[in-house]
Amino acid sequence: MQHGPADLLRGRRYEVVGDREPLRAPGTVGRDGPAGRRAGLAAGPDVWEIISAVRSSGLEGESAVAAAADWMALTTAQVRFAVGYYAEYPDEIDERIRLNIEEADAGEERWRREQNALA
Repeated sequence: MQHGPADLLRGRRYEVVGDREPLRAPGTVGRDGPAGRRAGLAAGPDVWEIISAVRSSGLEGESAVAAAADWMALTTAQVRFAVGYYAEYPDEIDERIRLNIEEADAGEERWRREQNALA
């Protein structure tokens, strides 16, 4: 994808994640991995991981942002980049979170079966 001078002046980076239009969330990039292309911070974790931390804090607003930043050793600005991406693409991030929970639950179930087999 080519960028014009106006894009460069605004300091924004536009990338395509999946089959949709270029993402327009500052501070985020698309990256490839075993689970496909996903959004992440330019120098940090995936957006879904940050949103999970925000939700897990049990807090709201700036308190949730600060708690997630502290827990993940990020700046509050980085957490806000992730929140900005989530505001634009909530279905994508919710799906990533759902898949992660399913995989974690399946892993725990396998572990329990193994423990029962060893008892």
